[in-house]
Amino acid sequence: MTTTFFNAPFQSLIRTFVVAVGLAVAACLPTWAHAQAVRDTAMLTVTGQGEVFAQPDVAYVTLGVSEQDASAAIATERMSLAAAQILERLQTAGIDMADIQTGQLSLDRIYGSTSLNGTPTVTGFEAATMLTVRVRDLGSLGEVLDAVVQEGANRLGGVRFDVLNPEPLLNAARRAAVADARAKATLFADAAGVSLGDLIRLEEQGAGLRPQPMMEMRMMADSSGIPVAGGEVSLQAGVTLVYAIAD
Repeated sequence: MTTTFFNAPFQSLIRTFVVAVGLAVAACLPTWAHAQAVRDTAMLTVTGQGEVFAQPDVAYVTLGVSEQDASAAIATERMSLAAAQILERLQTAGIDMADIQTGQLSLDRIYGSTSLNGTPTVTGFEAATMLTVRVRDLGSLGEVLDAVVQEGANRLGGVRFDVLNPEPLLNAARRAAVADARAKATLFADAAGVSLGDLIRLEEQGAGLRPQPMMEMRMMADSSGIPVAGGEVSLQAGVTLVYAIAD
């Protein structure tokens, strides 16, 4: 029989390792016990939705201009000239340059009839640019659209209404979502003949702004401008609540 003896430093190292493992296990026990208790607790899970409506106070307009010519250079030059005129007119209408952003710039071939060998024939070029314009004064929106059309804008990508400061409205929607979920939890617990315990978990399922269709057309500008309906915007929030069941 062979007996192996460890030297003192090595034995000290082993003792330190054993103590460290023991402390780690002891530290994990309360967490494990809590997790096990949560798993063993009967729970009720509900979802809630909240929605707040508001009048928009800003509009984002996507517009642009395109020009065609047999020469790519001439098409681009014409497009650039028209875009410069539109930018100047926007500034004259009170739009700050910080509220104007170029979103697209393109030069595409224009194809005509196919040749005898099946190859498409290039007959010209189309140069185009698109701008996104933020209009803070909704009362002038129709006039702004009318002005840029007169200056050569021949593309209109759409108008999106929004609110500049959505956070207070989103918070109101969140409160409504929590209240909706709590009401459901109370109803379900009462119907099941049990009592609600502590709130175990609260999760937000998403919050944001959703355009709301108009039920009635409203003129946002006078008769000299393009008719525009602002309507309403809807801000929504969703939550999930998990309650313990007391009995």
